[in-house]
Amino acid sequence: MSTEHKAGLDSLLTPEESVLVLIDHQPFQFANLNSHEPTMVVNNVVGLAKAAKVFDVPTVLTTVLEERGGRLLQDVQDVFPEQKPLDRTFINTWQDERVVDAVRATGRRKLIIAGLWTEICVAMPAIQAAGEDFEVFVVTDASGGVSKEAHDMAVQRMVQAGVVPLTWMAVLGEWQRDWAREATVPGVAEIQQQHGGAGGVAFAWETQLLAGRAGTAA
Repeated sequence: MSTEHKAGLDSLLTPEESVLVLIDHQPFQFANLNSHEPTMVVNNVVGLAKAAKVFDVPTVLTTVLEERGGRLLQDVQDVFPEQKPLDRTFINTWQDERVVDAVRATGRRKLIIAGLWTEICVAMPAIQAAGEDFEVFVVTDASGGVSKEAHDMAVQRMVQAGVVPLTWMAVLGEWQRDWAREATVPGVAEIQQQHGGAGGVAFAWETQLLAGRAGTAA
């Protein structure tokens, strides 16, 4: 499905169709992350995880050889305290039947992936799943590789396979889609303020201005 060019409204993400897989955000993987500033990837993947929680998007957590590579990033684990990550031996997450079964059990076909490293543990499952009955999206700024070239070449390879690259804030925006979706607005606002960088600061400033005008009107 992902190998076909797709445009139009249906090509955008919705919370109801999405399932998220977070792959190997572990200390060993971060130690050789050179495509991005590591704290940026930490910030972005935690923001993405919190967004999935706000929009009730099923999320599968995975690690590889946890005893050697370390546990999942604590800030991500804290978003899903009840969930134990699926620890694998397979480099390719999509070859682990437990992960595939967990994704398929959701009944959702818009598969969103972020992980370390882009050129291996993200590209492999993304390319394989794209050849099956999934629309695959990779969150490039919540992922990273051992070098900028490694990350960039992996993204290009995945695009050739029909995978859609996007950023975590794009995911958040597509899930929210309409500010009339009031139930999730407080959560989105909190995520933006905590993880949105300059955009979060601007959002907080806008909120302050609107609150001031409301007070004046009263």
